[in-house]
Amino acid sequence: MFVDIAKVSVIAGRGGNGAVSFRHEKFVDRGGPDGGDGGRGGNVIFVADPNMNTLAEFRFKPKLRAEAGGNGARRNQRGKSGEDLFVKVPVGTVVKQQTVDSRQQAEGDVIASEAKQSREGGLTSNSSGLLRHSVPRNDIERTPRNDDIIADLVEPGQEVVVAKGGDGGYGNAHFKSSTRQAPRVAELGEKGDEYELVLELKLLADVGLVGFPNAGKSTFLSVVTSAKPEIADYPFTTLTPNLGVADIDGSSLLIADIPGLIQGAAEGKGLGDAFLRHIERTSVILHLIDVLSDDVAGDYVKIRKELEKYSPDHSTGSSGTGAGLGLIKRPEVVALTKIDAVDDEIVAMQSTELGNVTDSPIYAISSSAHQGTTEVLRALLAAVEVDRKESEPAPESEQESVPVISLSEVDLDQAWRVERIDASKARGQLDWIPDQVRNDSVGTFLVTGPKIEKFAARTDFENIHGVNRLRDIMRKMGITHELERQGATSDSIVRIGDAEFTLFEQ
Repeated sequence: MFVDIAKVSVIAGRGGNGAVSFRHEKFVDRGGPDGGDGGRGGNVIFVADPNMNTLAEFRFKPKLRAEAGGNGARRNQRGKSGEDLFVKVPVGTVVKQQTVDSRQQAEGDVIASEAKQSREGGLTSNSSGLLRHSVPRNDIERTPRNDDIIADLVEPGQEVVVAKGGDGGYGNAHFKSSTRQAPRVAELGEKGDEYELVLELKLLADVGLVGFPNAGKSTFLSVVTSAKPEIADYPFTTLTPNLGVADIDGSSLLIADIPGLIQGAAEGKGLGDAFLRHIERTSVILHLIDVLSDDVAGDYVKIRKELEKYSPDHSTGSSGTGAGLGLIKRPEVVALTKIDAVDDEIVAMQSTELGNVTDSPIYAISSSAHQGTTEVLRALLAAVEVDRKESEPAPESEQESVPVISLSEVDLDQAWRVERIDASKARGQLDWIPDQVRNDSVGTFLVTGPKIEKFAARTDFENIHGVNRLRDIMRKMGITHELERQGATSDSIVRIGDAEFTLFEQ
């Protein structure tokens, strides 16, 4: 079964938790902390396999989960790292993630949605000052954006990490010092990446065959290559794309035959719109037109309009030959087929009609009679070679270097932002704000930033020592000072990631 699109859920392994442990041995008084670190969670890695040609198996196995890391243990034993999950996909697979503009979960058919937990219950608090809520969240509205391409596997054996496993948490042995000889703090393991992805298979070919149903595409492929597509005297004989290799003048061409197009294919009519993606990567298009058609010029124009609607003149995000142009501007060769059924006068007349609507080279062929096929293949080879030369990267000496001034990765990682949330304006929009703190005089503050969010994600909020460590980190980074400058008090609620806690211990 040929399947060229599939949706999968990828879940990287969660990091193991650090351990809180103290050395206890006979004749060793106060042996000190010896809790080990948690192991790293496994990654989900896609590998391009040249022996695969369909995404069918993902229809039956849509969830891909890597192994979690092991927890740390006493005697400084580090947890076992989770095994990476290697997933084989066909060469030419594009991995997409549909993103959104804020934290609200889009309902319906949104591809990239984070797993959200829906739990019932009221609001509780614990000794650490953390306020926990268990009502379904519906944060600020956001709108879906277009699919983001996160990987394009075009080389056999190419590997891409599509979901990274979480780091393991530090055990309490990591926090010992001359002034803190008995730390009771250990970190939780980080959650691994979790995405819902769309896999699209786009065949890698030099030449893509297009044309109306029954225009002779499958016959041409079967004659010039060793491929054996189904051939019959009725439309839509080809239901799935076919590939074949044609040898010409010591070189070879990989040719893709897709199901026939009809008018309106770009809007979903017929079969062609589902397979047009397979000619997005081709260097040149071979447009086949039946010489017996009553309107060859009209047939040509209709197919060209469908190509333009499907892929306007912009980069398709594909890598490789010719993919930077829209299908309408891809190099093209036109061939009138089945000329063995008519006399030369009709062939000349039909060629003239086509010449009025296109500047592309026009050939007259009969695949079954092996007429003109060699000339067409030579024209296609010439166009492919030109495209290959143009797509080669320029030498480094010829590439212009443009200076880019930006913050270093360290600066970006340590950057943070504090924002006071206006409870009166947020009421009805930010359902995650607890009812007790919807008073502006108390204040609720949102803290964002890569480094501080990472610390918060690894904090065990059931452990008062862990929460106080996070508060200490906030003080050292200057976040506490900024919170107080914006009017935060000891009772104010601080939100970092999914965690909420009071500014100072209650």
